[in-house]
Amino acid sequence: MPLKHIFVIGAGTMGNGIAQVAATSGYEVTCMDVMSAALEKAKAAISKSTSKLLEKGTLSADQKACADKINFVSSYDTLPTADFVIEAATENPELKFKIFKDMDAAAREDVILASNTSSISITKIAAATKRPEKVIGMHFMNPVPLMKLVEVIKGLATSEETLATTLELCRVMGKEAWSANDSPGFISNRILCPMINEAIFALQENVGTPEAIDAVMKLGMNHPMGPLKLADLIGLDVVLFIMEVLQRDLGEDKYRPAPLLRKMVDAGYLGRKSGRGFYQY
Repeated sequence: MPLKHIFVIGAGTMGNGIAQVAATSGYEVTCMDVMSAALEKAKAAISKSTSKLLEKGTLSADQKACADKINFVSSYDTLPTADFVIEAATENPELKFKIFKDMDAAAREDVILASNTSSISITKIAAATKRPEKVIGMHFMNPVPLMKLVEVIKGLATSEETLATTLELCRVMGKEAWSANDSPGFISNRILCPMINEAIFALQENVGTPEAIDAVMKLGMNHPMGPLKLADLIGLDVVLFIMEVLQRDLGEDKYRPAPLLRKMVDAGYLGRKSGRGFYQY
């Protein structure tokens, strides 16, 4: 059956971005979060984003009108009417396992349950449900409305039909999807986070200032953003969590988190979201 109603769980930066792109792609969208403040913030963020894109001519008035119709809710009451569910909650394993149990209980049996996790095993998430063949990873990039990539991750039990449906959804949403197997960090963070971690080691060892480290990677390697500024954008707590997953699950010391990274997270210097990371915001 064709997908019509997309249900997004989590109204944070990633969740509201996914909801926006789904809505502007023509889907009926519900964005759910248990915190009313998060829903209000998401609504404002989507309105601001779509207004900017409309001004730039990259979004039509009809597409903005579709985004304005996103339904913001604080419960699973309308989830049984959804044709596809995407979880975009905080990167916390126990929280995600609980959400997937709730999603599994509320969604129709034929509905695919996707996770926007950046590092947690899709196989483990799927094991929390009674439909592991219909569980898949959809790792969107931040900011979702602007970034083309979606990393699609198959768990051990994910069916080919689930993969095909998810890849088609990505195509309709204007994304370029590439498939990865269920391995710690998948493709993106298996490569990206160790690079960021090494940049933090370089700063810790006084090899260069944050500005110098970022400038070298931008000007010399043609990266659009330096690794330390990118860490601030991602969230230093998220980078630390991913490095801990890589070190634990791959068992190699090269994935050891930089002590400076751990110290900054302990201090609450998490990057943009806290107002202070390697830079002040």
